[in-house]
Amino acid sequence: MRAADVIAKRLYEQGCRWAFGMPGGEVLTLLDALDKAGITFVMCRHENAAGFMAEATYHRTGAPGILLATVGPGALNGINVVENARQDRVPMIVLTGCVDAHTAQIYTHQVLDQPQVFRPITKESFTLNARAAHVMIDKAIGIATEGRPGPVHIDVPISVADAEATGEGILRPDALPVVATGPLMDDVKARLAAAKRPLIIAGLDVSSDAGAAAVTRAAEALQAPVITSYKAKGLIPESHGLALGGAGLSPKADTILLPLIEQADVILCIGYDPIEMRPGWTDPWDPKTQTIIDVTAVSNTHYMHQATHNIVGDPVETVNALLPDNRLSGWDTNAVVEAKRAITAAFAPSEHWGPGQAIAICQEVLPDDTLITADSGAHRILLSQMWNCGFPRALTQSSGFCTMGCAVPLAMGAKLVDPDRTVVSFSGDAGFLMVVGELATAAEQKIAPIFVVFVDASLALIELKQRGRQMKNVGVDFDRTDVAAVGRAFGGNGVSVSDADALRGALAQAVEADTFTVIAVEIDKRAYDGTF
Repeated sequence: MRAADVIAKRLYEQGCRWAFGMPGGEVLTLLDALDKAGITFVMCRHENAAGFMAEATYHRTGAPGILLATVGPGALNGINVVENARQDRVPMIVLTGCVDAHTAQIYTHQVLDQPQVFRPITKESFTLNARAAHVMIDKAIGIATEGRPGPVHIDVPISVADAEATGEGILRPDALPVVATGPLMDDVKARLAAAKRPLIIAGLDVSSDAGAAAVTRAAEALQAPVITSYKAKGLIPESHGLALGGAGLSPKADTILLPLIEQADVILCIGYDPIEMRPGWTDPWDPKTQTIIDVTAVSNTHYMHQATHNIVGDPVETVNALLPDNRLSGWDTNAVVEAKRAITAAFAPSEHWGPGQAIAICQEVLPDDTLITADSGAHRILLSQMWNCGFPRALTQSSGFCTMGCAVPLAMGAKLVDPDRTVVSFSGDAGFLMVVGELATAAEQKIAPIFVVFVDASLALIELKQRGRQMKNVGVDFDRTDVAAVGRAFGGNGVSVSDADALRGALAQAVEADTFTVIAVEIDKRAYDGTF
């Protein structure tokens, strides 16, 4: 068995069924091995988009995403999405081709030290050795998936990929969840049981079905309101009376949520990773006067907040072990009800045409189990506050690294895994144009996601900040593009809408279409003023 076959076989055993990238001569053996193992390779137009499609398959299957890139420019095209995977806690196996070590001593074309490039932005970087291929891929999967997930890079020399894998090594079983025990846990459990105004903040470390069950169970046992980070929206159904939605980007939401946090006597952080949050969430509570229980997969080295009780271990199992035996009565004031009502009112859709009304119409028309993705920009802040998520990962976005151009490939990857489900991406026109070439990939794969594009011919969020600082309008506006026509040019449907009825009609047709649809939502460039 070739070393490349060892890699592909182990990835298949892990549940991987798709790989994404742009091949080159240096990765042909890897490409052949993936195909023979039963892993479908999707040729993309850019490695950055390929990585986001790979991320989407992880969110739908739980198996690591696979990014395949050839030597030099191919590998470096993936730098952004690999760092995104690190900051967004996405397990990804990054396979790059490279020239053989002896060749690199006498040949310079496209040659660079790729492991040195990837090492700072991955959990680990390996250079494949045929005699240790079994062990190296097993290590890579374990490192990528355990603790706080992230990307692992494997540089694969041409001759090593083809070489016979002679060694097998001793592979280890999966690690078991760790739950702390002892006096600290007894103290924490007692404090939770005595809480009068408990509050839960949940995040990426528990963004799974098991995590959602644990968060909902804790909320109901403690009668504690739940605030999530944006990427963890849906850990408790946001229609639930205790759900206060996502937080961290909107100053308007912060004015409602941060005072509630100040009123809490016990705050239980369940897998809360503050990498998504903005400066307003630095030290949002006072450990000197409040009990803060921080349950995380890894130790706090960020210092964005501190706690009275730090527990490192499996957040799901730990929280289940901490819950009181009897259900608590919860807050003795109307503060939670009032906060939920205030959030709803603050982001109620406008009666006038604009991004808020368009988002509300999309939620109204689309099926309840729709998967949505959001690009970075002003629309994302508004969407993340308005969209009601009923299950975890209903909304996917780049939240730690905030990469523009992520929504389209994220939606495409999700649609590949769930072809019968409605999948919708939300982009600004600038972000959409960054990845417009991937519409060709969507056409080739015969998938039918819906691409909603807010067309305002402006970097609206940056323009808003520029205006807020009373600066001259520079470098944020551009000419309008007929993005609906672009969709048609790539073989899909394309329609422009500028009122509510037109959007409802376009969505109804798009849900039933057998090819992708680009819906250009035409709005004013200052339509986001005052919305978030």
